[in-house]
Formats: sequence, structure tokens, C-alpha cells
Amino acid sequence: MKIGVFGKIFILLITFILLIFFLSLENRNFYNTEKLVGKKISNFSIELLENEKYVSEKIISKSKFSLINFWASWCSPCRLEHEKLMRLSNTNKINMIGINFKDDKTNAINYLKDFGNPFNYSLRDMDGKQSVEFGIYGIPETLIIDTNFIIVKKFIGPLDEKDYNEILKIILTK
Repeated sequence: MKIGVFGKIFILLITFILLIFFLSLENRNFYNTEKLVGKKISNFSIELLENEKYVSEKIISKSKFSLINFWASWCSPCRLEHEKLMRLSNTNKINMIGINFKDDKTNAINYLKDFGNPFNYSLRDMDGKQSVEFGIYGIPETLIIDTNFIIVKKFIGPLDEKDYNEILKIILTK
């Protein structure tokens, strides 16, 4: 059987596509934000949840440590961690900042009324752009930041009891 010019081009094209496909399987470029720990956060300006005023990074310098939690009323895992956030806020040892992520303002306000508001500052990020600046790519995520604006720890996913105890250890011993 003789293969014509178009047949050779077709075989070459299929071989090229398969080669690219198999080479891309080995490419493991995962979005990893663990490198953020130890980095300094940059200047920011984020809108308050309940009104259209903005706050800056200066709210972080008000305490030895600040916890920034990225959450939404539509987020089921956020509900799982909410009790831990309430307990942390009761210690009065950490500045609690909540950034509501891509959520309806009324739903977010009602969520905090229904479940309790652990935050000293409730902020909102309607389009998610500010959250990306913090290295957030899903919610819930939590950052612990010191008074020098350095990220001390990052928690991906809902805070559990182990995370709660680790946060207590950080804020009570350093």
C-alpha cells in the first residue's frame, strides 16, 4: 500500500499532536502559593462590606497578628470553619479580618447576622481581584500576618481543630 503526500502529512500531524500531548503530561506547573509564607504583603485598599468606604493595610498594624479569612455565604466549607473563627475572635489576641469573596452583599451581611460575626473588619472583594493579590485561588483560605505585614502562615481550605490550635500557638507564643 502506497501512502500519498496527504497521508504522510496526516501521519506527521498526528505524531506531532501525540508528542505534544505526552510531553504536556509531564509538565507539572501547579499553582502553588506556599512560597507566599515569609513574604511581605503589599499595599491594598479594600471596600468595607457594609458601606462603600475603603480600608488599607494599616488595619493590620493594629495588632501583633492579624488573621485574614477569605469566605462567602455560598461556600459550604466556610460554614464548617465558622465556629473556629468565632472561637479565635473570642480570644481577643488576634485582629480578625474577613474578606467576602465574589458574593452578594445582602447574603454576606445576613450570613454574619445568622452565624455571628467574628471579624473586626468585614471587607468585600466583589470581583476577586484583591484576593488574587493575596495569593488566594479558592475559598476558604486563611492567612496569618504579623505587624510587619509578613505572611506567617497560610491555611488552604476550611480551618479544622488542628489549624485552630496551630493559630493559637502562633498568636500566644510569639
